[in-house]
Amino acid sequence: QVQLVESGGGLVQAGGSLRLSCAASGRTFSTYHMAWFRQAPGKEREFVAVINRSGGSTYYADSVKGRFTISRDGAKNTVYLQMNSLKPEDTAVYYCAASAVGAGLPSRDGSYEYWAQGTQVTVSS
Repeated sequence: QVQLVESGGGLVQAGGSLRLSCAASGRTFSTYHMAWFRQAPGKEREFVAVINRSGGSTYYADSVKGRFTISRDGAKNTVYLQMNSLKPEDTAVYYCAASAVGAGLPSRDGSYEYWAQGTQVTVSS
């Protein structure tokens, strides 16, 4: 089992930056693909970014491509989401998640078994 704890959310002005962190418990961090999702008020949860087990491959939603960067540190059992050039439409609760799906870079939330508690990101205009 994996427990995920997020940190780093907050309030930022449009054009600013934030970095989210998600620390995973256990010794099996390297066996999971790690992803970030977000959910804005009144909207469904949506995929943001995923990184594979080795950290060698990533995939992003079109809405964040070129602005957000996902990375992972195996020594710290932590995945990060660096968010630059933030826009008001990025306002949401952000969740990190872990998937043991065998292949590919899953972007469907149904592929993820473990979820963090969520952290609020608010971007003011």
